[in-house]
Amino acid sequence: MPWFYEESEEIDINKKQEVMERVVQEAKNRITKDFKKVLLLPPDITRCHSGAGKLTEMIYKLLPKTCKVDIIPTLGQHVPHTEEENKWMFGSIPQDCFLEHDWRNGCKKIGEVSADYVKEVSDGKVNWPIPVEINSKVVEGNYDLIVNIGHVVPHEVLGFANHNKNYFIGLGGKEMICASHMMAAVCGIENNLGQLITPLRACYNKAEKEYLSDIPHVYIQIVMARNQDGKLVTTGLYVGDDLETYLMAAEKSKEQNITVFDKPVKKIVAVMQADEFKSTWVANKAIYRTRMAIADGGELLIIAPGLERFGEQPEVDEIIRKYGYVGTPAVMEKYKQNADMQNLRHATAHLIHGSSEGRFNITYAPGKLTKSEIEGVNFKYADIKETLARYNPEKMSEGWNTMPGGEEIYFISSPSAGLWAYKGKLKQQ
Repeated sequence: MPWFYEESEEIDINKKQEVMERVVQEAKNRITKDFKKVLLLPPDITRCHSGAGKLTEMIYKLLPKTCKVDIIPTLGQHVPHTEEENKWMFGSIPQDCFLEHDWRNGCKKIGEVSADYVKEVSDGKVNWPIPVEINSKVVEGNYDLIVNIGHVVPHEVLGFANHNKNYFIGLGGKEMICASHMMAAVCGIENNLGQLITPLRACYNKAEKEYLSDIPHVYIQIVMARNQDGKLVTTGLYVGDDLETYLMAAEKSKEQNITVFDKPVKKIVAVMQADEFKSTWVANKAIYRTRMAIADGGELLIIAPGLERFGEQPEVDEIIRKYGYVGTPAVMEKYKQNADMQNLRHATAHLIHGSSEGRFNITYAPGKLTKSEIEGVNFKYADIKETLARYNPEKMSEGWNTMPGGEEIYFISSPSAGLWAYKGKLKQQ
């Protein structure tokens, strides 16, 4: 069971402070009375809207001044933060507290989820093992306490984000990230979305139980929803060190963060904020979270003023540019023939996730990529200035809007904060 939890229509800043104070006190009672060395594991900047950065700052200030505090944003293979980004997300925490996760060279293999188990939980779709390799600081840092902070929200790879995802993807090594993403892609993105326990999540739960059971840690799980004014607010905080803590948060997210339509939507317009989403690797969340709502032959228009690249890493960017979002059959055929796709399997999986499989049109209005670049990866292109003139996010309401000329669109200001589907599309678990 969770240590404790807080639920409300809106948890304000004062209540969040009280909850963080209780986190520290409960950690003293349950784990250690003497905080000499603590590791904080918040999400990266693509989850900034969750308020996890502010909670991290609160925890930091509550720890003794004599305590050595390390902070590793759980980047996975995303681009490391700049000092300015750390200040923006984490406030007054000194820069020398921050460590960068090195997904290639900073990890240690501590075990493996066997191929037999992977095959069992995937119903035979996947037959390779999942190596368990994570940031060596987690297992070799001799911390008195590890605080894992994150936003529980529908997710394309794990059904719902956070909990041990922070360890095994956010702090995962190359081979674990590659094997995991490819497993999720083979199992099917629409079979994963909105599921409390996906095949990959089952593997992670097994890995945590077998290889991380001795680490002194606690999870702080955040759930958010829109209030009556359409603003994202915190509605749940769940604190504990077990699977039940995740399940309680995920159940609340499932209740609050999934929008179900009676019939498919012809056109969705989504905005990916410039300060958080600079690559299609992360901006494609707009595709993942809306794909089950869009009608056959419909359109998803993504306004992405910060978009400047495709991959988070140069070699991943190169793969996306080379092969494009061309659908599962074509990607898998190329995967069999090309060593670069086999070497970076997470990039191959991303190409599968980012395709509409020809069912609907995906149009990007990018801030910094050209028409030829966008069309080169099999998306449609829209001019950013013309798009913003017609679909001004400042003037549209969350949800249904009727545009000049009678065009009806569904507007989403933060696709990464939810999941949209029409009846019959969501798999029942």
